[in-house]
Amino acid sequence: MFNMRRSADRGHEQHGWLEARHTFSFANYYDPEHMGVSVLRVINDDWVEPGAGFDTHPHRDMEIVSYVLQGRIQHKDTLGHEFTLKAGEVQVMSAGSGILHSEFNPSATDKLNLLQVWIKPNKRGVPPRYAQKDFSESKGMTLIVSQSGHEGSLAIHQDANIYKVALDQEYISFEPIGGRTYYFHLARGTLTVNGVNMTAGDGVTITAEPAIDLETDEQAEGLLFELP
Repeated sequence: MFNMRRSADRGHEQHGWLEARHTFSFANYYDPEHMGVSVLRVINDDWVEPGAGFDTHPHRDMEIVSYVLQGRIQHKDTLGHEFTLKAGEVQVMSAGSGILHSEFNPSATDKLNLLQVWIKPNKRGVPPRYAQKDFSESKGMTLIVSQSGHEGSLAIHQDANIYKVALDQEYISFEPIGGRTYYFHLARGTLTVNGVNMTAGDGVTITAEPAIDLETDEQAEGLLFELP
């Protein structure tokens, strides 16, 4: 079964320094029909102007994944981490019992584009933690986030997997696990999922399908979420 969420139907906010598209309800955008899928709560497609960003703010009991698509992001937090990530890098922050952090675009000339993903944890009040990794060279289908951190992925407190999908005029097929829910978000390019056309910004919930077939005759990049 497919439930398509088209890019144009997402929530949209324009703050001058930030333009954001919300796949699910977030901040001033509220739609009771789109509150997330399984434990996946947020996918924000953020464009941040040069020199701008999110001032220091708190989080708790949420697994926060940042996937940099274009430009760079500068991260600082109360655990003492201070890093700059470039396109293709991924950071995971388990907010746990509480953490403060800020995120800025350090460039004076170039915009920053990133996907901000929130996943509900299966443990509350855990010590906060942070990790990052460069996946810019990975092609095909690559596990980037998991509960156990296996296959070189980054670990979160939830029985969920996130795969980076990067295709170049090719076809891949993925066999779903029975009883799991899948969500695919296309970040760039165009492709078909089980024959259904998708363009950048589209997302689709997939359940009870024998296979997930992704095909493109150009370049395409997205995230495939495997969820409880």
